[in-house]
Amino acid sequence: MILQTIRKQKPLIHCITNYVVANFQANGLLAIGASPVMADEVDEVDEMVKIASALLLNTGTINNRTRESMLRAGKMANTLDIPVVLDPVGAGATTFRKKTVHQLLAEVKFAVIRCNMGELAAIANVSWQQKGVDSGSGSICIEEEAKQLAQRYDCIVIVTGEKDFITDGEQMQWIVGGHYQMTEVTGTGCLLSAICAAAYVAHNEPFTQLVGTLLAYKKLAEQAACSTQNIGDFQIAVLNELHHLSKDGEK
Repeated sequence: MILQTIRKQKPLIHCITNYVVANFQANGLLAIGASPVMADEVDEVDEMVKIASALLLNTGTINNRTRESMLRAGKMANTLDIPVVLDPVGAGATTFRKKTVHQLLAEVKFAVIRCNMGELAAIANVSWQQKGVDSGSGSICIEEEAKQLAQRYDCIVIVTGEKDFITDGEQMQWIVGGHYQMTEVTGTGCLLSAICAAAYVAHNEPFTQLVGTLLAYKKLAEQAACSTQNIGDFQIAVLNELHHLSKDGEK
């Protein structure tokens, strides 16, 4: 199981992420045996990337300083052939966010883009009504747009929602399952992106590894929902299930 493989590999994941979810992401990575480092100072990201297994760029609370840090870290990672994952949080919510995401895509080579439908629409320039950093509403052919995006940027694209879709531009798969409570606490999608970064470097079949990650994440959502009745306990249950699955696997 991919989460067990991550625990054995113990990858260092450099996260330039948003302050709303940084703690949850760090604890989630620790729960599966990975090592998180949350470093976004422009004067140190080059050094930090050099010792990382993978780099995650998350635009949830993007500003001019962190944009510069992301560009610098991403370019260094590319130079060193370190995989970079993009989580374009709220990409279509404002002009600044959309321009930043498109700049990142233009200047940094990404291994994985993990987004929701609204973020996919923003990247693909499809008309969409973004609701802050939430997915929002509109009409989009996920399979076609995600496939085109994967081919355009030569990467794996993951679109998460009630059902998840993954493609590398040729292979594609839908992932079902999960639980609606994952949308009722902040950070579950952002944590998934961080786990995807760890999964990508766990072995030499990244598409298969990421499919396994999505399946495991759906499963743990179901198990977390079964183990608690209160939404305030749900995040803790997610961390507990991550820890359990990475140590013992699926029973």
